[in-house]
Amino acid sequence: MDKGSFGGVVLAIGGILLGLTLEGGKIAQVMQPTAAMIVLGGTIGAVMLQFPFSVVLQAFGRLGSVFFEKSSGTEAQIDQMVAFANKARKDGVVSLDSEVQKITDPFLKKSLMLAVDGTEPQELRKMMELDLDNKAEHEEHIPKVFEAAGGFAPTVGIIGAVLGLIQVMQHLDDINEVGKGIAVAFVATIYGVGLANLFFLPSSGKIKMRIREDQIVREMVLEGVISILEGMNPRMLETKLKGFLAEEHEKTK
Repeated sequence: MDKGSFGGVVLAIGGILLGLTLEGGKIAQVMQPTAAMIVLGGTIGAVMLQFPFSVVLQAFGRLGSVFFEKSSGTEAQIDQMVAFANKARKDGVVSLDSEVQKITDPFLKKSLMLAVDGTEPQELRKMMELDLDNKAEHEEHIPKVFEAAGGFAPTVGIIGAVLGLIQVMQHLDDINEVGKGIAVAFVATIYGVGLANLFFLPSSGKIKMRIREDQIVREMVLEGVISILEGMNPRMLETKLKGFLAEEHEKTK
């Protein structure tokens, strides 16, 4: 669980609602289902128009990573790579063929299979770096979904406010109803701006960080497999790969 994400949401929403009540307002005043329907429906619809449906689904599927930080297992992977290096040093790289089927990480499995099949280190690096680039290009669209939502939501909120004002203008004969109607109309703007700045844009930033963490792990795996193929000493390999741990923490700050 990412305590920062949960704490941030609670602090942001709690601070706004507390400020509202201290100013004499009531929480019920901003609880408008129709305004929420307009803002969410309009924003999601615009996002679906801009991005392929599969990318939108993947983006919302990634929302869990904003609030729940999975263990990267980087240190365990380093231990595994060192074990592979020891075995390859004793029995040759071909001996790792028996380990390939036990590997669950697709990137490591593919890299090791190419190594076992006798691919030259330079060629293996080119092939897997192409794989990394293609995956990175695909993954960069995922946070952009929420960036786009953060741009659309305030504008859709204004549309909701205008729709509310249109209804107000039809009741100008009752000044009391006009005042209430204007207040309700601007709730849609609050929802749009609030969702953009308290949820969509921060979620995009957090997802970018999670994606970069995964990319660093894959880069480490590739470097490890190539080093094994080149016959690097297991102790040197361990030191080399542990450098990625510092890089991972540094790049995700």
